[in-house]
Amino acid sequence: MRPEGTRLLPWFIGVIDLVMITAATAMAIRFRLTLPIFTTSGDVLENTVLASGFFVATWIVMLSIFGTYERHVFGAGTEEFKLVVNASFFTAALVATMAFLMQYPLSRGFFVLLFPIGVLLLLIGRLISRRIIQRLRSAGHFNEKVILVGTPGYIGEIHTVLARESWLGYSVMGCLVPSDYAGLARTSTGLEVLGHSEDVRAVVDELSPDIVFFTAGAVSSSTALRRLAWELEDHANVQIIVAPNVTDVSSERVRIRPVAGLPLMHLGRSRSQLATNDAKRVFDVVGALTILALVWPLLAFLMIWIKRHDGGPALFRQTRVGREGVEFTCLKLRSMSVDAEQRLAELDPRSDHVLFKSTTDPRVTRPGRFIRRFSLDELPQLWNVVRGEMSLVGPRPPLPSEVEKYEDDMLRRLNVLPGMTGLWQVSGRSDLSWEDTVRLDLYYVDNWSMVQDLLILARTVTAVLASRGAY
Repeated sequence: MRPEGTRLLPWFIGVIDLVMITAATAMAIRFRLTLPIFTTSGDVLENTVLASGFFVATWIVMLSIFGTYERHVFGAGTEEFKLVVNASFFTAALVATMAFLMQYPLSRGFFVLLFPIGVLLLLIGRLISRRIIQRLRSAGHFNEKVILVGTPGYIGEIHTVLARESWLGYSVMGCLVPSDYAGLARTSTGLEVLGHSEDVRAVVDELSPDIVFFTAGAVSSSTALRRLAWELEDHANVQIIVAPNVTDVSSERVRIRPVAGLPLMHLGRSRSQLATNDAKRVFDVVGALTILALVWPLLAFLMIWIKRHDGGPALFRQTRVGREGVEFTCLKLRSMSVDAEQRLAELDPRSDHVLFKSTTDPRVTRPGRFIRRFSLDELPQLWNVVRGEMSLVGPRPPLPSEVEKYEDDMLRRLNVLPGMTGLWQVSGRSDLSWEDTVRLDLYYVDNWSMVQDLLILARTVTAVLASRGAY
């Protein structure tokens, strides 16, 4: 049986949506009656209160019809947010059309206020619920039991991802491999081999998993896969997932097109060129100037504190490599002693990758520990963003010495502007291995979207406040 808690997730999300839509309706009514831009109230209160129940119910129904309560959209990806926005726009169009056809005296001010407020609150509610679900899954709740089927190499890749991203909620029980690997007890990642691919039905009967995950090499032909799926038909609670030999590709770049009974997968081109478009540049400039206008008193205070602490410069200037290998001067608040570069030889840097950051670096000053804890040392980089040398969101800006050690794949990080924050920042920062940092940056470059940038910025706030991986 599927975990009972997993079945309750759509109801949990539905309750949050109901609360958010109700709150949006109440706020829209109040603002319509109190904001000075609306001159008369008339019978607005009476008409809107009578219609508000219909609005709320219609909105919830549209969210359901658009598939926002399907379990597969919870917890990861941007599909959930896109469905919520699409369902909300459709609801707005439907309400407006019905009010016109029925000649109902609906307040235009209330209508204009309701849907922007409602969409914003719905997205906030979904972000909160997603964070709750991810934390619960990381703690071992709401997890789904998974059996992997395929060759040991591909199983190892999938197992590594599922183990690393525990918030996805997949608990791997073991794996099945082709009979060619008879005698294999465990994969290279330590996963127990439960039997052969041909034993899927028997293993499912015995262990009752929630998901059977077919990776590349699981079967010899599409006919064999179809027959295995037939064997599992009477297990209504068992999902079948087929993982193609494609990783780190976002859903926005994938299109499934059935042709003559073949589900052909079309992969869109890398979106690295889109990440340098004018819309992103305008967003960066406006965002950076807005943040600077808000934080300049804090920035001035921190610069004075750093200057008075040891008499050294408040800003630390360092050469970094930007888009297409162009070097620029990256600005940061100085968090280390003035002679930090000379004292580098005293430390014992890790040799496993080109990054080095110590949790007990003696060169970090007292103000430096504070500003590093909350990433305040990066605030001056807002000026780099205004100057067009960096973006608000992008790969980590590397040092020239790091770029010299790049392999060919890593050079793709230089196809876009480096960012003040990015997937590496919201996924653990200095706690990440070098391989994970590269993987996340390459994923960002190839799968850029404005929605993803907005989500990264939202997650950056929580990552900074929680000080995850910051030292």
